[in-house]
Amino acid sequence: MGKIVFMFSGQGAQFTGMGQALYERSQAARAVFDIAELIRPGTIAQCFTGSTETLAITENTQPCVYCVDLAAAAALKEQGVSADILAGFSLGEVAALAFSGAVSYETGFELVCTRAHLMQKASAAVTTGMVAVLKLSDEAVISLCHECDHMYPVNFNCDGQVVVAGLKDQLEAFMSKVKDAGGRAMPLKVGGGFHSPFMADASDAFSETLREIEIQSPQVALYSNMTGQPYVGDIKAILAKQICNPVMWRVAVENMIAAGADTFIEVGPGKTLSGLIPRISKDVRAFNVEDVQSLETVCKTMLNQ
Repeated sequence: MGKIVFMFSGQGAQFTGMGQALYERSQAARAVFDIAELIRPGTIAQCFTGSTETLAITENTQPCVYCVDLAAAAALKEQGVSADILAGFSLGEVAALAFSGAVSYETGFELVCTRAHLMQKASAAVTTGMVAVLKLSDEAVISLCHECDHMYPVNFNCDGQVVVAGLKDQLEAFMSKVKDAGGRAMPLKVGGGFHSPFMADASDAFSETLREIEIQSPQVALYSNMTGQPYVGDIKAILAKQICNPVMWRVAVENMIAAGADTFIEVGPGKTLSGLIPRISKDVRAFNVEDVQSLETVCKTMLNQ
């Protein structure tokens, strides 16, 4: 049997009611939410009853998704399903870091709250947006970005899917270029141009916050968004730079497969990451855990094989 990967969901996967079923079913999941509620009162209510508009605000999105990510992972562990490798998409990397034992759940939550505040502040400084580009190669998307001012490829998700961040008033022209090149561009409902140079101030400020935090080496192999490789060296620098550098998701998944991974379980809201896996490799399997039904399905599959 190959290695099991827990993948922690990122921003954009949030939905009203996320995590509530896990909270009601699993003591381990409930403990995650209770920790967050003590630090940031109202987090549970936002997850369970917050409107789409409320959850779309970065300062709300990131703490809430962090909670659901960790709750799902904790519920799996509680049922006897363990991970050999961890990875998280964008803010999910902070949840993965906490699950790895490098920081406590409390410290991870405080960090993600700070990260969210800084990224929202950076987003307010300049009007930016993001679009998903489909049907074009990475190289083609990079070339189109080079033809424009302040357009940056920021998420390399899988073959034929790259997310681009840029100035809001230039997105329409960029999307026209994508269409002319034979691709398709879809605007994303996000709060800013994340993982791009627009986030440089947030990255610098987060680096200062991290100076005061003690971070241990992960107890489980943790793959970095920025490098696509396991964490080595200065973890704090990697976490800070991740904010303003592209997410190399496809590369990370390919490297995890090369390291022996054959089962990928997305923990947290949505099925975005588990949906990308078969587009990266047909030789591995993917699941997601976001509620009691999906938890039971995965546990039955993993523990009875």
